[in-house]
Amino acid sequence: MFTSAPVLDGRHVRLEPIAEGHRAGLQTSADDPRIWAVTTADAAGPAFDPWFADLLALQAAGTRLTYAVRLLATGEMVGSTSLFDYEPKHRRAEIGWTWYRPDQWGTAVNPECKLLLFAHAFDTMGLNRVQLKTDLLNTRSQAAIAKLGAVREGVLRAHMVVKDGRVRDSVMFSVIREEWPAVRDRLLARLAAYDTGGQVVPPEGR
Repeated sequence: MFTSAPVLDGRHVRLEPIAEGHRAGLQTSADDPRIWAVTTADAAGPAFDPWFADLLALQAAGTRLTYAVRLLATGEMVGSTSLFDYEPKHRRAEIGWTWYRPDQWGTAVNPECKLLLFAHAFDTMGLNRVQLKTDLLNTRSQAAIAKLGAVREGVLRAHMVVKDGRVRDSVMFSVIREEWPAVRDRLLARLAAYDTGGQVVPPEGR
């Protein structure tokens, strides 16, 4: 159970624990079917209100820590991302349920979100392991997770039934405490490249 939900501030984004005040901004950003093409969820159109209600309930129960992603340059809500499956005894959790508005794909948003979440997980929560998983069909997501420096551990076969009834295989990645400094340095270098007009890299979608 998550016992605290701090705001996480970066240079490009602020991660704010999801609340009712984020509803309108997230609903506008989520209303694009491209976001949900290869995901386990859907928050476009009429699917938004049930999706948002679930997030608020999970947040209130402390079983998922979901952040609304605020773009500091404009103040807009441009997506959300979560920490979940927290196991304090074993000091592990998962990052996922991540999506961004399509105009933020390939920007500094995703690497900075990951930097903030990993730093919170390893440096504040004292975790030993943070895992990430994605659909075997979502090759863009797999490439982006690998770009973080996460280790690909294997495929969970017939792992989930997704919204269209398809049986999904999931690819599992992880970062462990000993790897975190190298992952942090890699993310900082990527963010520095954005600040100096460096190469754009694809974002993670889930």
